[in-house]
This record gives sequence, C-alpha cells and structure tokens, in this order.
Amino acid sequence: MKFAIIKERKNPPDRRVVFSPEKLAEARAQFPNAEFMVESSDIRIFPDIAYADLGFKVTDDVSDADVMIGVKEVPIDHLIPNKKYFYFSHTIKKQPYNRKLLQAMLDKGIEMYDHETIVKRSGARLIGFGRYAGLVGAYNGFRALGLRDGLFNLPKVESLSDLDAVKAELDKIILPNIKILLTGTGKVAYGAKEILDHLGIKQVSDALYLTSEFTEPVYCMADVMEYAKRKDGKVGEKYAFYKDPSGYESNFMPYAKQTDYFIAGHFYGDGAPYLFTRQDAKHPDFRINLVADVSCDIDGPVASTIRPSTIADPFYGYNPQTEAEVAFNANDAITVMAVDNLPCELPKDASEGFGDAFLEHVIPAFFNDDKDGILQRAKMTTSDGKLTKRYNYLQDYVDGKE
Repeated sequence: MKFAIIKERKNPPDRRVVFSPEKLAEARAQFPNAEFMVESSDIRIFPDIAYADLGFKVTDDVSDADVMIGVKEVPIDHLIPNKKYFYFSHTIKKQPYNRKLLQAMLDKGIEMYDHETIVKRSGARLIGFGRYAGLVGAYNGFRALGLRDGLFNLPKVESLSDLDAVKAELDKIILPNIKILLTGTGKVAYGAKEILDHLGIKQVSDALYLTSEFTEPVYCMADVMEYAKRKDGKVGEKYAFYKDPSGYESNFMPYAKQTDYFIAGHFYGDGAPYLFTRQDAKHPDFRINLVADVSCDIDGPVASTIRPSTIADPFYGYNPQTEAEVAFNANDAITVMAVDNLPCELPKDASEGFGDAFLEHVIPAFFNDDKDGILQRAKMTTSDGKLTKRYNYLQDYVDGKE
C-alpha cells in the first residue's frame, strides 16, 4: 500500500500537513508494509528537505500512490482518478460551493474519506484541528481586547513559531476585571479553555457567574443545557436536544447580561435555537462587547457574526442598533473575531497534533482489516462512482436538486 502526502493547492495557501516528517517516520516504523512518499511543496510548514533527510521520496509525481492524504480541498483538475483521498471536502453539509468537487470525485471513481467523517461508532469525531482553533481563537480575542482598549499589543499568532511562543506572549499581559463566557464542551472549547487557564483566569460556576461581580477576571464554561431550555419548562436532556432541538429555545440572555467577552466554542446543529438574535443584541442590558466566534456560523446563532474575517484582517465591529458592520474599535460596537481558518495560524503544532490522531486511528485500519469500522464509516464514495449508503442523503445535492 502506497500513501502520498499531497501538496496543498487551495488559495489562500494552507501550510498545514497531516504528517510532520517525524510522525511520518513513526508511521513507517509501525507499518513496514506501507510505503510513504511526499509531493514536493514550497508552502508546507515542514520543508521538502526535512522529509528527504529522513529517507522519504520527495517528488512532483505521486500518481503511483494508492492513498492521497491532504488537508484542504483538492482542485478538480488535480484529482487523480481511481485513488483513495483523505481531505476536508466540505461537502457533507451540502455546501453549494463544493458540489462540483463531489460530482468530479464520483465521475473519476475516487473513494473519498473526509476527515470530518472519521468518527467513532457513536458518531464522535476522532481527528481534527478543533483544539488549535480554540487556542488561536481565544488568543485572538484577547489580542482584539488589547488593541481596542489600548491595554497591550499582542503579536499575531502567525508571526510566532509555535504554541509555546504564543503562551509566552500571554505571560506578558495583565487583564482587566472582565467576565468571560465560553460555550461548548468539545475540542474547540477545551482549546480555548487551555488559554484561559494558562492566563490564570479563575473558573467559576454558572450560579456564581450569573449573580456576582468580581475583583479579578473570571470565566464560566457553559454547556448547551445551560444556554438552551425546553419550551414546555421541563428539564432538558443534552442527547435528546442533539437528536431533535425543535422543542427548545434560547436561555442565553442571562449570560449576555453578565458577560464582557464571549468565546463561541460550541457546535451548532441544524434547527437549534440561536444563542442571541439581532433583536437580543439591542437590549439595553446586553453587555457583551467582544466576541471570539470560533464556531463561525454566518448569520446564525451568534447575531454579531455577519461575515467571516481573515487572518490578515481578523477583527470587525458590529453595531447592534444599526445591524451594520463598523470599525472594530468603534464606540458602542461589539468587536468580532470570526476567522474561519484559525488553525492555519499555528501550522506546526496543528499538523503535529493532527498526525498523532491520524496515525492512531486511520493508518492502522488499512492493515487490520478495518476491525473498528473506521474506513467503512468514513467512506463517502465508491470506485464505481456511487455514494455509499451512509452518505446517500447527498444524492439530491449531487444531482443539483438542492
């Protein structure tokens, strides 16, 4: 079995890779029957020479490999027919902008394994960049706070070498007595929590957060059953909510009235209630003035997120009264950080973390008859140009009917 680490070709350039040179060497040692090659790249965070020095073939032609491993979407004209591909295709939610990509993979007899579809039997994701999105998103929020209020000047994450350097910069700042709300309980939220804890910010309970003021910065971590409630007044149940959120409504306003800085690290499912609406943000007691929206659902559950921002220009302002974009430091604005590719700012650490999970969960499945069903669950398309049963719900999307 031949595996190729392919060159990232999507713009803007993404410097991440699934395997660092050291992790790829570890994979080779664990699976001597596997052959690994690397497509030459001038943008990858790890240079070609780092792979070559460890004995890997670095080449411009990887067409003889069986399995192609990348990060972002592969341009249609670079797809090689009748191969197995791993990358984030951004098609499983029927994203209109990638319909042609999925159609092309079916036409070319490609077996597609989206990184998002690599899951446990329970459906929980096994690999991803969520932790790094949370880390960078929380840091960027504090950077916005410092710039907006003239408190401190944190450098951009992309200018720093790694996570240790990021944390070293945070060691230099002093925070005001703000109240911080973090939503979510997954990898994104715990990445953000890592930043809050590194800063030594005190974590407090929901009850204390909602009823008290403090003489030091504090944060509260809220799960979905705290900020959503059943419409009939009965006690909600998280997994029932995930299956069918239609009987729930937002319970976010008590938090909004007590929060200065909101870090949105939750997963938002179709049909779930919005956390806060544009009308909510107009309420005189609405206190949030800074949002780091790591989840970044546009015109969705976080009303102030009206567009994604970019690594080059990460902040904008949202005026709740006019519902319009303004300068990030405008008076009475909610400052918004909504970069939608945050892990790209920390490519070395993100790549190393991703490789750990990919080697643990995915590569073994090729050599143990897929005993845990990893590949079976992840496989979206077949070599004869069909959707697998698990992803047959995409047929109307492929046919252009939705």
